[in-house]
Amino acid sequence: MAKQKIETVRHLIYYSYANLAMAHTAIDKKQEKYEMFNFMIRAKLFKGLKDGTMNMRTIFDDEKIKLQTGQICNYCGSADKLALDHIFPQKLGGKDDAENLIFACRTCNSSKGKKDLMEWMAFRGQFLPLMIVRRYLKLTFNYCNENGLLDKQIDELKQMELPFRIDLLPTSFPKPNELTLNIYENKNAP
Repeated sequence: MAKQKIETVRHLIYYSYANLAMAHTAIDKKQEKYEMFNFMIRAKLFKGLKDGTMNMRTIFDDEKIKLQTGQICNYCGSADKLALDHIFPQKLGGKDDAENLIFACRTCNSSKGKKDLMEWMAFRGQFLPLMIVRRYLKLTFNYCNENGLLDKQIDELKQMELPFRIDLLPTSFPKPNELTLNIYENKNAP
C-alpha cells in the first residue's frame, strides 16, 4: 500500500485495525515475516472500511474470547492474584462495564496503573496480545462514534482529555513471530 496521509480519527482507527488484521493472518499462517498476501489483506480491509463495504467486528466476538480465556491475566497469563482491570482507566473516563474489563494479575495491574494501554505497552517494550489490542481499538472506535469524534482531525484529539491516546494507536506491528494472538492460546500451546 502506498504511503498515504491519514488525517481523520476514523481513518487512523481503520488503518490500525487493518494492520492488526494483517498481523493476525500472518500469525495464523505461522509466518516469520509479512508477505504480499498479508499486505493485500491490509489494503482490502482498509479500503473496505473506508468505503463502508466492510465493518469492524463487534465487541461480542471479543467477549467470547474473554470467556474462553477464563480467569488468567490477559497480559501475561498468570493465574495468581487476579483482579479486574479497566482497559480504559476509569480515571481517564473509562466505563465500569464488561466491555472495558479484563482479568489482570496484581503485577500487571500495578504496572499499568492509570496508564493508557498503548502507553503501558510502549513502557513495557513488549507488544500486547493482538486480541487485547483489537479490543482497545474497538473501544476507541465506539467511544469516538458515541462522542462525534470519528471525523475529527487527529491533531484535534491530541489536545483533548480522553480515555485513550490517539497518538499511540499502533499503525505498524512487529514481525509475526514476535506477536501472540492471546494469552489463552499461549497457555494451552503444546
